[in-house]
Amino acid sequence: LVGEVLEVIRALAERGRWVPDDVSIVGFDDVSEARLYSPPLTTVRQDFDRVGRVAVEALIRQVETGESEQILPLASELIVRRSTTTVAS
Repeated sequence: LVGEVLEVIRALAERGRWVPDDVSIVGFDDVSEARLYSPPLTTVRQDFDRVGRVAVEALIRQVETGESEQILPLASELIVRRSTTTVAS
């Protein structure tokens, strides 16, 4: 992810497009390096340990009962940094 995001920002700059003035970029995972990017990357944070636990528990129940269940989406958090801007209305 780190290399890919930096490559996108660089490629945009080569074409005269600037983050966030012209293009907003949002990442996913909130990797620790996201705050160190230039500009710092807005990102979506999820508790991946919890996602894994919920998925494994559902799989175990399915194996035990033979019935599948719908897993509801888990909460996520938008971490707003400087790679995004507001949209003019």
